[in-house]
Amino acid sequence: MAEESWHQARLIPTSGISGADEQERRATSALLAVMSSVREFGRVLTQPIGAPAGQLETYIEVPFYLGERRLYPDGLLRARRGQKEWTALVEVKTGVNALEAEQLEAYLDIAREQGFDAVVTISNEIPAVAGLHPTKVDKRKLKRVALHHWSWSMVLAEAVLQKEHRGVADPDQAWILGELIRYLEHPRSGALQFDDMGPSWVTTREAVASGTLRPGDKCAPEVAARFDALLRYVSLQLGRKLGDDVTPALSRKELAEPELRSQSLVQSMSTQGTLQGSINIPNAVGPLGVTADLRAGTVTCHVDIAAPRDGRATTRVNWLLRQLRHAPDSTRIEAFVMHGRGAGTAELLRAVRDQPAVLIEDPKKELRSFRVALGSPLGSKRGRGRGSFIDSVENAIDSFYGDIVQDLRAWTAAPPRLRESPEQPEERPSLTSTALSSQDGADSEQPPSQRAEDSEFSPTDGHNEPVDTERPEQMAASLATDGPGTSETST
Repeated sequence: MAEESWHQARLIPTSGISGADEQERRATSALLAVMSSVREFGRVLTQPIGAPAGQLETYIEVPFYLGERRLYPDGLLRARRGQKEWTALVEVKTGVNALEAEQLEAYLDIAREQGFDAVVTISNEIPAVAGLHPTKVDKRKLKRVALHHWSWSMVLAEAVLQKEHRGVADPDQAWILGELIRYLEHPRSGALQFDDMGPSWVTTREAVASGTLRPGDKCAPEVAARFDALLRYVSLQLGRKLGDDVTPALSRKELAEPELRSQSLVQSMSTQGTLQGSINIPNAVGPLGVTADLRAGTVTCHVDIAAPRDGRATTRVNWLLRQLRHAPDSTRIEAFVMHGRGAGTAELLRAVRDQPAVLIEDPKKELRSFRVALGSPLGSKRGRGRGSFIDSVENAIDSFYGDIVQDLRAWTAAPPRLRESPEQPEERPSLTSTALSSQDGADSEQPPSQRAEDSEFSPTDGHNEPVDTERPEQMAASLATDGPGTSETST
């Protein structure tokens, strides 16, 4: 038998998964075991939800009684440090299985009775806003117990970031974390990618295209939530590649009240036919904006960059062009002037490369900023694959960042330079007026009436009082003629 057909032994194998229950049980055990053995990985997951920085203990299928019912949460997390102890129940779903509100409320009751701190859920559901749970539960049950959610995409992204970029101190633990990554990336693990825009996608898309979508339609908020979930998923995937935390850009109001963000997206879909959002990338020149135009069938990515504050208008345009060496010719450049209102001048990059002045409408007006944008076809299919909405948005963001954003640098002013001090002459007369001054060598800056045309001395000192302008040899001759005891007034 050829060795190419042999399967390498893995610490966490995907073979033997016979159904949803086995898939769920294996994923839970693998994740919790690696969290307890790889300290850095367990800490990065549990710290944001309130666990202390102590040794993490993990258990699976711990039995509890709730009244006369015996329930088995999928797992339990416990961290101790000194006198502080933190405990959380864990509920896991894999594949397309969704979390159930009734089951979560029962676990919240168990946690309250046992004095536990939280309930943590893990599934392929991605909330539209970080910190928002995808399942609605009775808020009265959250008074004493916190409810947190991890998506499998987030867990996988954090595992990759920790192993490949942040680092794991122990080589054996790094290998164990790598085995968990291999398992979660396998299709049979049940840790799926974001692959569906939801059952309301087709209806909403057709209503937007025909102009019949109304803000009150029930299908619109679901599509808005799925679009925000897509941006969060794409941010996680881009963060895995960059080795840094990439997050959707939301205002403080939107973070505090997610309904405002949903209402804004629904309004944008019904009036303009677009879905808009942006993501924050560490150290980038600005947020990467995304606009999906469902009517025109295009997705446009853009980034705004401030223009230099020095130089002529053409100099500022050329400064931007030097940073767009790898950008495609179809990139659109917009230029905005200081104190200008409305849209600025816009041209494709191919035209600006040939003639930078095409972006300058009025040379007397100072350029304030540029917008660099790139459009591409937008898919319409609900799921994954060629011609799908999800893949077209993800590919557009990755391409725009790789071809444009990662090469852009914000302008910084040059630091001021020290003024060179005048050199000390070898021999100078020992007169008060010959002391070195910061104005030496700056005769060209003085009015002609104050210059001494044939003398190296200034006719006035620092107090603007007249001084003797005769040279030393002339002074000696004058004294010899006048004789002792004479003065200028005696004549």
